Amino acid sequence: MIDVYDLAVIGGGPCGIASVVEAKRNGLAHVLLLEKGDNHSQTIRQFYKDKKRVDKEYKGFDSETRGSISFETGTKESVLNYFDELLDSDEIDTNFKSEVEKIEKHADEFYITTSSAGYRARNVIVAIGRMGKPNKPAYKIPPSITQRVNFNLDKCTINEKILVVGGGNSAAEYAIALCKTNVVTLCYRKAKFTRLNETNESDVMRETKYGNIILRLGIDIEALENENGKVLVKFDNGTELVFDRVIYAIGGTSPIDFLKKCGIAYDENGVPIVDENLQTATSGLYVGGDLISRSGGSIVVAINHAHTIIKNIRR
Repeated sequence: MIDVYDLAVIGGGPCGIASVVEAKRNGLAHVLLLEKGDNHSQTIRQFYKDKKRVDKEYKGFDSETRGSISFETGTKESVLNYFDELLDSDEIDTNFKSEVEKIEKHADEFYITTSSAGYRARNVIVAIGRMGKPNKPAYKIPPSITQRVNFNLDKCTINEKILVVGGGNSAAEYAIALCKTNVVTLCYRKAKFTRLNETNESDVMRETKYGNIILRLGIDIEALENENGKVLVKFDNGTELVFDRVIYAIGGTSPIDFLKKCGIAYDENGVPIVDENLQTATSGLYVGGDLISRSGGSIVVAINHAHTIIKNIRR
């Protein structure tokens, strides 16, 4: 057991993995990765459908990695295998099922508290994502139908009448995947899609053209009710429809309570405040990945965040 780690990284997504690997390759001897899930890359595992293409290039974002870690377009499975190889190639302490509760700095060391253990480190990177805390609608979801209201594809079967809610790439990909074996409606509150990549928009429009996806654009939901064990959806245009299942894909939010416990300041939108090196007001405490991305993120951006942080630590 290491008394004091050179670096502790909270979160096992792309930024977290890149951070620990980049740290080892740049001479930090004792590196620790803490992840609350039972494996790394929980967002990719839970919210990406099987065989999903994972793009290196995503419009508006960096497409070239700047550190020692490369990345190329692949599938969900090939990306997970690549991250496995990165972690296995270096001697990195990894503790899964370790949810961090708070981070406190005393003198020159950080004290990291989980539900079952405590760790000390000279530097800490918070690299958790937003999707661990998916956005939920403002209206109440009746407890009697919670098993029919989901935020990923885990409980989906076949031959169901499904409503997918959202206008981003996750919502589009859910609808595209589900429409092969279900009756799918895709509902988005705006009159047109503004955040879809070209592939997803093309696929949605193709499936809509052939009647496999029913589009309801410019319509919002006002309430959900239980109707004979199914989900009655009340729309703001006065219509009511019954579905077997409703799936929300409306993004995620910053874990404000956790940021407070770590002493990390954030702006009015819940985005952590960091400098050009992604360091917070507390020296040695950094934030990278989706949490500091104001308009979504990409794996390449996350990897480059890791490079920026490790470069600053090694100065």
